[in-house]
Amino acid sequence: ALQTPKPQPPEIAGTPASEGDAARGRALVASGAYGCAACHAVPGIRSPQGIVGPPLGGMANRAFIAGQLPNRSDILVAFLQNPPALVPKTGMPNVGLSARQARDVAAFISTLEP
Repeated sequence: ALQTPKPQPPEIAGTPASEGDAARGRALVASGAYGCAACHAVPGIRSPQGIVGPPLGGMANRAFIAGQLPNRSDILVAFLQNPPALVPKTGMPNVGLSARQARDVAAFISTLEP
C-alpha cells in the first residue's frame, strides 16, 4: 500500500531578521496600521496593551513562536508575513506585511527586553 506523504510546511525564505531595520519595524508597530498592540503588549509602544496574544517583550529569549515553531529569525520573518500558512490554527491573522516589513518588525521584536 502506498502512503501519501505528509503535507509539508511552506518554504522558509531564510531571510534573517538581522537584515531588517529595527527602527523601521518599531515605526510600523507604533503606527497601529497592522494592529499589533490590539493583541500584544509591546514594550515602549504607547497604546492599549492587548492580552489576546503573548507580550512581545523578551521574544528573542523564547524557544518557540506561536507555541510550536522554533524561534529562529528566518522563521519569525516568515510567520509575520503569513501566520496561518505556518500555524493553521493560530489566532494571529495575516495582516499583509511585505517581506521587508516582516524583516523590520522581526528585527524590532528581537530588541524588546522582557
